[in-house]
Amino acid sequence: MPKVKKEKGPSDYGRQGIMFKKDFGQHILKNPLIIQGMVEKSALLPTDTVLEIGPGTGNLTVKLLERVKTVIACEIDVRLVAELKKRVMNTPYQNKLQIRVGDVLKSELPFFNVLVANIPYQISSPLVFKLLLHRPFFRCAVLMFQREFAYRLVAKPGDKLYCRLSINTQLLARVDLIMKVGKNNFRPPPKVESNVVRIEPRNPPPPINFNEWDGLTRIAFSRKNKTLGAIFKQNAVAVTLEKNYRVYCSLKNQKIEDDFDIKQKLDDVLNKNDFCDKRARKMDIDEFIELLLAFHKEGIHFQ
Repeated sequence: MPKVKKEKGPSDYGRQGIMFKKDFGQHILKNPLIIQGMVEKSALLPTDTVLEIGPGTGNLTVKLLERVKTVIACEIDVRLVAELKKRVMNTPYQNKLQIRVGDVLKSELPFFNVLVANIPYQISSPLVFKLLLHRPFFRCAVLMFQREFAYRLVAKPGDKLYCRLSINTQLLARVDLIMKVGKNNFRPPPKVESNVVRIEPRNPPPPINFNEWDGLTRIAFSRKNKTLGAIFKQNAVAVTLEKNYRVYCSLKNQKIEDDFDIKQKLDDVLNKNDFCDKRARKMDIDEFIELLLAFHKEGIHFQ
């Protein structure tokens, strides 16, 4: 018998019959208790300007508009923008809502005090770092993430999920898990479970050049189960750091010996500071700061 094409069920559509796009990661949060919980955990003030990314059909947006001065909703799908406008038209909330159309990763973020959003999961990592490097500082962000991603954000040294994302995020912010959210709380249901996370930027931030820090952790976590001694012996790592070292010496008018060996220098720094046998997966923030300063002392830089 010929195959019968399966028709899309009602769970693939929004309230107005709009079919959600998987490419945009559109999974609309439908449970009002979860929405209310996210709003409560945001500790909103009547004077706040709230940023929402991916408002969808506006279930969360309306609850935010009830609490604050302004909501700036960033949406990439023009169909949903039209529906959101219709939802607030001729209501007290119409003048409190600003809508920005486009890709939030490719545009400059507006001023905001708090971010509350059920974001498309595929932009989770770049969005987190865009937020943490955003200035001026915002008070907090309450965000819905895929559960494993949320666990990576809060993982500690030695945990299975501890990674570069964990330590880079925790350097710049305090991160707390707020609530677990099952897949059936969305329309259509995603394939993964979710968690709501609260992120509070450290203000002031630690006095560290983040680009240098990020360069170090990128190398260290490239093989997080290997020793640092083995990682820094890799040719690709040595070539990059030697280039940086030569630029540094040129700027400082320092002479480089003819028999200079970058691998030996890296090994000397690691051994001198007892880092040669350590592994990134078990190192905490203080240890990475100590290692970064040790490299800088010897003219080794990562950007």
